[in-house]
Formats: sequence, structure tokens, C-alpha cells
Amino acid sequence: MHSVVVVDGHPAIRLAVRTALTGTHQFEVIGEAGDGPSALETIRELAPELVVLDLELPRLNGLDVIERVRKALPETKLIVLSGQEESIFGARAVKAGANAFISKSEDLQRLIHAAHAVLAGYSIFATSILASQSTLLDGSRPNALIRRLSDRELTVLQHLARGLSNKEIAEILLISNKTISGYKARIFEKLNISSLVELVDFSRTHRLVT
Repeated sequence: MHSVVVVDGHPAIRLAVRTALTGTHQFEVIGEAGDGPSALETIRELAPELVVLDLELPRLNGLDVIERVRKALPETKLIVLSGQEESIFGARAVKAGANAFISKSEDLQRLIHAAHAVLAGYSIFATSILASQSTLLDGSRPNALIRRLSDRELTVLQHLARGLSNKEIAEILLISNKTISGYKARIFEKLNISSLVELVDFSRTHRLVT
């Protein structure tokens, strides 16, 4: 059996993924985690063959988790199972080191297929991810603006769009209020906006928050 760690902030989703994988009798879920730091600790301790994780995790986002796992355990395969907008987050996940990106809107059989594929040495992506590569490069103004943001700036933007204060975001990301203020200023500049109201509207319009 192939060893798997499942990472998602929602217990119901972890259960669904566990049930789907173990139901094949080819995978053993040896650990679970509900936030970024716990995920890193669990993955480093158990060194699974495969990790299935969401990008939207408390305290440390999935992109950061992917990058750190890729450095610590280069042989571990990483599948993103996310409800985030693929045309924006799919390419970022691939860049961070993911082996596959699967949308939560797809049937879990797609996840099982991806698990077999990445363990066999392949990379597999949802069809929309392939299309998203040209979308990200198409020069359209919204995508061009979003591409200006670093992964950390995008994370801060999402927290701001959900109504969190600078202090709350700083506590989640384990950085200073001053650093968050700096990120916020750069986000406003890069997106050419001047208020949180505009930021929230931009985020919702372009499905940066769920």
C-alpha cells in the first residue's frame, strides 16, 4: 500500500478523501492535519509517499507547505485538491513544486487517478489548468495585475478580503504588524486600488476568495 497524508482545514473533506483512497485498498492514510504547521510536522515525521492538500490552510498556506515539503522530502509526491480558482492558483502550485492540481469540484475518482499517476512518476493536471497557462499570459488587465503579486502578497490579500485585521493576519502568518502593513501597501499599489472596499470587490470579482 502507498502511504498518504491528507491535509485540509475541513474534517469532512479529510474524511471524504480518506474514504475514497482507502476504498481502493491501494492507499493507507497514515496521517491527517488541519493547518499548515501541523501539516509540516506530520509530513516530516511520517515521510509519506503522497500528500493530498488544500491550498487554503490556517496559519500557513498550502503554497508554503508545498515549497517546504519539496525541499525536505523531494521524493514525496504532492497533489493539490483545492476549491481555489485554478487559472490563478494552479500555476502557482505547480511552481511551488506540486505534482498535480485537482479541483474539489471534480469527482474524487479524478483524485485517485492522479494519485496513481504521480506515484508512477507523472504529473497530472485538470484540463482547465492547461488552458490557464495561456490565460495567465494573455495580457488581460485583471490577470496581469494578479500576476504582479507574490505568493505571500496574494495570501495577505485573501486574509484582508475576508475581513481580518493587520494584527490578526500577523498572528496567523507569524510576522510583524509592520510587515503586514508593508504587504498591504504593495498590494494596493500593484492592484491600483486605494481602499479595502476596492480590495474586497476585486477579490470577489476575480474569485480570489471563496
